[in-house]
Amino acid sequence: MREPPVQPDELQAAIEARKELGAEMEPALIEAFVERIERRLEEHGTASERALKARRNHQKEMVLGAMGIGVPLLAIGAIFTGLAGVIAVCAAIAIVAIVSTR
Repeated sequence: MREPPVQPDELQAAIEARKELGAEMEPALIEAFVERIERRLEEHGTASERALKARRNHQKEMVLGAMGIGVPLLAIGAIFTGLAGVIAVCAAIAIVAIVSTR
C-alpha cells in the first residue's frame, strides 16, 4: 500500500502552527506545506518511472533471450522433426513473450 503524500498529523501540525503564528505567517506556512507535498509527489513519480523502466528492460531481455535461443532451436527442430519442431519452437518463443509481459 502506498504512503499518502501528506500524513494527517502533518496537516494538523500545519493548522496548529498557523493558529500559533497568526495570519501574517499563513502564506509562508502554506508555501512550505505545499512544497513538501510537491516533493513527495515528485519522489513517488520518479520511483514509479524507475520501476516501469526496470520492468520494460526485463521484458525486453526475456524476449530477446528467447529469440536468441530460438534461432538455433529452429534450425535443430527443422532438421530433426520438420514442421512440427518449428511450430513447437515458435510456440515456445510466443509463450515466453506473453508470460514476460504479465
